[in-house]
Amino acid sequence: MKLTWIKRRWPRFDSLVLNSSSEGLHMNYKDYYKVLGVARTAGADEIKKAFRKGARKYHPDINTSVDAEAKFKDVNEAYEVLKDPEKRAAYDQLGAEPPRGERYQAPPGWDADYAFSESGTAGGDQDFSDFFETLFRQQARPSTGMPRDNHAKVQIDIEDAYRGANRTLTLRTPTVGPDGRVTMENQKISVTIPKGVAEGQHLRVSGKGEATGDLFLEIAFAPHPIYRPDGRDLYADLPITPWEAALGGHAVMPTPAGRVDIRIPKNARSGQKLRLKGKGLPGAPAGDIYATLKIVNPPVSTPRERALFENLAKEISFDPRAHFKGS
Repeated sequence: MKLTWIKRRWPRFDSLVLNSSSEGLHMNYKDYYKVLGVARTAGADEIKKAFRKGARKYHPDINTSVDAEAKFKDVNEAYEVLKDPEKRAAYDQLGAEPPRGERYQAPPGWDADYAFSESGTAGGDQDFSDFFETLFRQQARPSTGMPRDNHAKVQIDIEDAYRGANRTLTLRTPTVGPDGRVTMENQKISVTIPKGVAEGQHLRVSGKGEATGDLFLEIAFAPHPIYRPDGRDLYADLPITPWEAALGGHAVMPTPAGRVDIRIPKNARSGQKLRLKGKGLPGAPAGDIYATLKIVNPPVSTPRERALFENLAKEISFDPRAHFKGS
């Protein structure tokens, strides 16, 4: 299988993506099935029929009520999503509507492992809600019947980017059955994750799109217990004791490439960053690791421990609030 590493960010032309800035974003939920008055199991014909009925009922040229125009827009927006197998399939994964009065929050990574083609329908100049605009990019290309590229977001471990890896991925692709209902088909694809791949970059798998088109895999890192990626750099908190902060010393820190020894400077401050040059994601140049010092106080649970701290308070003249005086 031919696989090409696309080093630059490749623009996504899929019919449905979740904007990166919308991760964790709260918004008003839209129940498109409720808007059209159909069940979640409704087929394509039933959805089309419900749309036509709603469009006639609330069309501004026919209905002069105050809320007719808003309801007409809701009907059009609901149909825009539910008529498209890809939009509908992913919309169904968003989860239930939140309790009344609460803002909806899309689950992080809800669109991961879904394959979408570049032939979806766009909303054109229609005025859709923030909910729609946040979840669905208004960019698509007309269907030509020719080979089409598919796009998907996949999660890998940060360690895979350090060493490279061979992975078998399962992608879920929405398809329309004979009855007009949308079902998900699983497709297993074996790919090689190249060493040095960064989050947001794309891998091209030749011939795995629609009708011999290509498949573009956008790389996302799975949550890591220690590190937070930012480009090729990694950030982490490094807990240290108060005496390590005062006296300096050494600490062993695990990295995706192995354990390293970090020298803690004397009189270190909480929040101070230590840089491990070239220890970040591989590349040309390689990224860095930034360890943020976090002073952690030990629990005082015995009389002897308490006495030690009382003695420390007597022996060391130190007032961390001295700058408050005179304010």
